[in-house]
Order: sequence, then structure tokens, then C-alpha cells
Amino acid sequence: MSTILASVAVQNGSPSRASLEVLSRARQIADGQGATCAAVVLSPDASAVADELARYGAQKVYTVSDPIFARHINTPVLTALEAVIAEAQPSIVVFPSSEGVKDVLGALAVRTGAAVLPDVASVEMKDGGVEALRPVMAAKFMARTRAEGDLVLVSVRAGSYEAVEAPTEAAVEEIVFSFDEATLRQTLREVVGSTAGTVDLSDAQVVVAAGRGVKDEAGKQLVEELADVLGAAIGSSRAVVESGMFPATAQIGQTGKVVSPDLYIGVGISGAIQHVAGMSNSRIIVAINTNPDAPIFDVATYGIVGDLYKVLPILIEEIKKVKAVAA
Repeated sequence: MSTILASVAVQNGSPSRASLEVLSRARQIADGQGATCAAVVLSPDASAVADELARYGAQKVYTVSDPIFARHINTPVLTALEAVIAEAQPSIVVFPSSEGVKDVLGALAVRTGAAVLPDVASVEMKDGGVEALRPVMAAKFMARTRAEGDLVLVSVRAGSYEAVEAPTEAAVEEIVFSFDEATLRQTLREVVGSTAGTVDLSDAQVVVAAGRGVKDEAGKQLVEELADVLGAAIGSSRAVVESGMFPATAQIGQTGKVVSPDLYIGVGISGAIQHVAGMSNSRIIVAINTNPDAPIFDVATYGIVGDLYKVLPILIEEIKKVKAVAA
């Protein structure tokens, strides 16, 4: 029986939401092919998440536990993934399309002789090959691509699929792994986190994003307060990052991060195609802008035409009232 393998990233001790999305898709493909759905986890304590992966359909979990996986370093990640692929012999490996995956996907393909379909919006097995839709030209168009071979590596954009529970029993296999960190030519000494918000932007379920309409410190404070009452991550457009109001780590778009929250609120964002490429997979999009013809309204689920300096205080107070009643 063939194997469909999903690569799972662990953040703060739990599988990332994007990882559970690709695991759910891997399970669906495996069900359609009569194959085994498996997952691979690289983490200091990889077996700790095995039960949760079984809840999302993993019939087998390959764990690689080592302290070196506390941070993403390309060389040990490549070495471990290569070992797991050699053991599992999958026909497809599905990854969440994260920055770390982008760093290693090409090198892993060379090491394993695999075909690659990167950063896709959908993936399926069809007529003996793997077919995918891939956003191109700032996600303005979708290109249909196909790969054939004994092994295909695919990275899937966050938000392309739902993370759906499908409980099963999972067999756990620990892959023996050791790595001499002294052999690294480059290593990672420190990860500096953004101060733009306490919630990780890439994995956030709610995102409040600031655009050029946020002109000053008062506007920034309103954005931060709205994010705080919603428990949201803070993002921004390129223009706001270039102004120095928010750090580069908050930038959403073609040259920034791709987000796919359940709720995205764009504050003072016009909706240039480069920005929309990074948030169009959001499930509900709320746009606040003074210009009724702003392009952001073309993709918004709900739109508010108004001055953010007047709209946000009212919105914040109403959310506080609702939360107070719910409490």
C-alpha cells in the first residue's frame, strides 16, 4: 500500500494550523487512493503531538526527536526528512508552505530525486500524476501544473483546505537520528520576535492589518487596541512598513507573509494586488476605508466606508460590550 506523507510543523508544543490543514488534505487523498495517511514530525519531543495527529487522520506518525529541532536549521531538517522518506517510501509528501519549507524544498528534491510543486492552492492525484493549481502573477491567475514520478513534493498555501478531525488509531515509529551541531557551517544563534503583536501572524485565526490610512501614532494605537480586544495578530501593508510604523515581520503580501485567518480586518488598506495576494485566502474579510472605490472592497466580505479614526473606537467599544455580556 502506498503512503501519502504530511510534514507537520510544531509551534509552542502544538501542530501549526497550516500543518493540520495539509494533514487533512493528505488524509483525503489517501482515502481516495486506498493509501496510508502518515505524518512526520521533527521536534525536541515529537511523540508528544502524535495523539493530536491521529485525531486529524494520521494512521502512522514518524517522529524524529532531537533538541536541534527547537529552531529551524536547514541542514538537520534536510537530513531528518531524507531519512524519513527513505523509511516511509511515500508517493507524495505534502508540506505547509512556510518560510522554513521554502528554504529546504528544492534541496530535498535534489537529495531524493523528487519532482516539486511549490506554493500551491490545491492538490490532487489524477491519471497517475499529481495535479495542482498554483497562484501566479500576484495571485491574479491560477496555473494548472502537473508532476509525475515516484516521489512528488508539494507545498500548500495556508487556508487552502480546512483542518478537519477524522479520529483514527496511529502507529508511532521513532526514527533514530543524531546530528553533530559542530559540523554546521552556519547555525542559528537567536530568533528575534516581532513586537507588533503577541499572536503569531502566520498561524493567526484573526488578523488586523494596517494600511496607509493609519497615518500616525493615534491610528496605530487604535489598530493595536482592536487587535487586543479580538486576540488578533497585527499585520500591515508594505507602505506602512516602509514608513517605520510596523516592523517588516508584519508585512502581508507578495513580498511579505501569506495569511489565511478566519477573520481579516483591513484598516485603511486600499487593496493593491500585491497585498491581496497575501490575504485573499482569508475566510471573512472586513474592509474599512474612506474610498468607496478602493480595490479592497472587491474582495471584502463586508465593507465599511468611513474614517478609521471614527469607525474603530465605535467598533472596539461594541466588541467590548459583546465580550462583557458573553462573560
